[in-house]
Amino acid sequence: MRTQLSESFFFRDFIYSETAAIMGLDNIPEDFDLAVQAGRNLCEKVLEPIQSHWGRIHIRSAYRSETVNGIGNELKAACARNHKNYAGHIWDKRDKDGFMGATACIVIPKYLPHYAETGDWTSLAWWVHEHIPTYNLLQFFPALCAFNITWHENPTKPKKIQSFIPDPLTGHSKSIYQNGQISAPYQKMPPQQRYRACVQILRKKG
Repeated sequence: MRTQLSESFFFRDFIYSETAAIMGLDNIPEDFDLAVQAGRNLCEKVLEPIQSHWGRIHIRSAYRSETVNGIGNELKAACARNHKNYAGHIWDKRDKDGFMGATACIVIPKYLPHYAETGDWTSLAWWVHEHIPTYNLLQFFPALCAFNITWHENPTKPKKIQSFIPDPLTGHSKSIYQNGQISAPYQKMPPQQRYRACVQILRKKG
């Protein structure tokens, strides 16, 4: 569990699970080598670049064993069924097409004051979309503007940005990016305008 995945992250940073702790379960991968390989790609290609811009990020949830994820799904704890989480939160299982992947749910503390004031999650989503080309899925949650972010081995797998938070621009919670299509309210905006709030936040010192 002490395996270093990237400059800032170790495997043990990603294995804490509230479900596992409550149920007395070990959240340990069956295929440790595959989990490390997938996690290393997530850290080096996605999380480290985000942290280099935004400062320390908080890992809220990440790796889940099949047992832990399955129980989480039964408890309706925002866990998809196991087969849908292969190459997602279940790092040590390849998806149905044989590709590996890894998901972490993260919080960016530096973004929280803006989110608390405005409820705006879309600026952060568009910033990630433009600056972290190696992500595959973004999925935002209301608490702390936490979001799932996925690295996936298949470069042709369509990217998607979705949220359980209403879009402050439209009032709905539909995907704002899917199958290469930007949702209508954002299509005429220059990319930098979509994440203008992030530009302003990152310009501030401290």
